[in-house]
Amino acid sequence: MNEHHFEVSCTWQGNRGTGTSGYREYGRELELTAAGKAPIAGSAARVFHGNADRWNPEDLLVAALAQCHMLSFLHVAVLHGVIVTDYRDDARGVMEQTPDGGGQFTGVTLKPVVTITDAEQAELMTQLHAEAAGKCFIARSVNFPVSHEPVTLIAS
Repeated sequence: MNEHHFEVSCTWQGNRGTGTSGYREYGRELELTAAGKAPIAGSAARVFHGNADRWNPEDLLVAALAQCHMLSFLHVAVLHGVIVTDYRDDARGVMEQTPDGGGQFTGVTLKPVVTITDAEQAELMTQLHAEAAGKCFIARSVNFPVSHEPVTLIAS
C-alpha cells in the first residue's frame, strides 16, 4: 500500500483582545493554509456564533465528499469510455446536535447532474456512480451514509 500525507495548518484569528474570556467574547474566524495553496477563510457555522461569510467545518466536510465523488466519477467515466462534458453537484449534509453540545453528521446526499455525449451510455450511469462511491477516499472514511441522487443529461 502507498501511504500519502496531507498537511494543513489552521490558525485562529478570533482573539478580540481578551482571548476566550467568555463564550461570546471571542471570534470563530480562522485561516486554513497548506504549502503552495491559496488560504481558505474559515469560521464556525453561523448557528454556532461564526461568521456566515466564511467556510465552516461542516461546509468543508460536505464539499470534500462532493469533490471526492466527482473526481472519482470522472476517473471511472474515462475507464468506461464515457465522455462527460459537464458535472455539477448540489450536495446536502445533515448534522444532528446532541443535548450536551456535541453532535454528528447523520448523512450526506450528493446530487450530481452529469452531462454525457452518448445517450446509449445513460443506463451505465448508475453503475458508474456506485463504482465511484467505492473509490472515494473521503466517503470510505466517514461513519455515516453518503447517498447519491444522480441525474444524467445528454449533451445536445
